[in-house]
Amino acid sequence: MMKLKTCFVRCGGFTLIELLVVMAILAMLAGLVGPRVMNALGESKSKTARVQLEELSAALDIYRLDTGNYPRGEPGLPALVQRVDGVGNWNGPYLKKPRLPKDPWGADYIYRYPGEHGDYDLYSLGSDGAEGGEGEAKDINGWE
Repeated sequence: MMKLKTCFVRCGGFTLIELLVVMAILAMLAGLVGPRVMNALGESKSKTARVQLEELSAALDIYRLDTGNYPRGEPGLPALVQRVDGVGNWNGPYLKKPRLPKDPWGADYIYRYPGEHGDYDLYSLGSDGAEGGEGEAKDINGWE
């Protein structure tokens, strides 16, 4: 038992001051690097949304070539992955995956036909889920 006590004294270790200095340095690094990492994450989600919008737009164009029209009313975008009654020449599914992708923030893409900005409008409301916004909360659409 005495050997343990002497080992702790002789083996050495870090003082509380040394640990506090290391923690302060780590906190400063996290404060400098953290915002940049979060900004890059937000930008990557916006880029992912743009890529998915392009993929959905291409699928909509192929759907129109096959059927003669873009999907109307209900079911809307789900017509790209499942046959709709009354639609002739459907040769889908028009997407590689059997279900529609969600936007990077977990919401459905919004599809409107006829569109106000073209034949159809296809967009995501961004991170805030509301129209408008700035930065990561900005709407991502195919007409800008």
